[in-house]
Amino acid sequence: MDCSVNPPKELSIQIFGIDGLKMIERGDDIAALICSRFPLCAGDIVTIASTIVSKAQGYTKELQNIVPGQRATRIAEMCGEDPAFMQVVLDEAVDIVLEVPFTLTELSCGHIGVRSGVDNSNVERGIVLYLPPNPMAEAKKLRDGFLKHAGVEVGVIITDTCGRAFRRGQIGHAIGWSGMVAIRDFRGDTDLFGHTLEITEEAVVDEIAGFSNFVMGESNAGIPAVVLRGCVPWQGHDSLYFSKDEDIIRKALTDSHP
Repeated sequence: MDCSVNPPKELSIQIFGIDGLKMIERGDDIAALICSRFPLCAGDIVTIASTIVSKAQGYTKELQNIVPGQRATRIAEMCGEDPAFMQVVLDEAVDIVLEVPFTLTELSCGHIGVRSGVDNSNVERGIVLYLPPNPMAEAKKLRDGFLKHAGVEVGVIITDTCGRAFRRGQIGHAIGWSGMVAIRDFRGDTDLFGHTLEITEEAVVDEIAGFSNFVMGESNAGIPAVVLRGCVPWQGHDSLYFSKDEDIIRKALTDSHP
């Protein structure tokens, strides 16, 4: 693959699903494995499913070793969950936004999602995966790994699938990123008619994560990483998460379930 062939000036992005990776185990070097399957170019953005990051880093728990407490048992009964599984959900959370009909939690990294992102799919029976406690650090570590193994600077986004308010279905979200800012900030720019933009902030890392998830699939596709080539750089900031004072949906949920 020739890295010297640039896309035309109009926006043109190439997307490559990385298949053929071994089943990831604790201690595996994900960056090295991806580089062995695909020749990265400078400026590429590599999106990686949080599942394989958690496997490689050992962010797993055996349910048989978990003793559920009273709250986990109570919520599990209401939600139809395994109490031990629910205890892992509560252990990973720093705040419980909603208990039922599903458990919505905040993690230490600021991400809010169902069941703390704890997952038992694509993993051995009786084992659950939990999200990297510091996904930003994991993304930086992977980016350093790609520089080491491929000799080029790339961006990295770690993704997880989440539901959305007001819409059915799950999409990919960015939970950690390195080599870019999360938000493309258009405030202060002008539109085609010269009007000044006052509120437009584009969550680019989530848009990339969402399409990457479309390529990865959700069941047995075996594509845990995707490379995007030709994304134009953007300027902005990293304030992806609303504060508690700004988040009106969270406030409404909390007020309705005291």
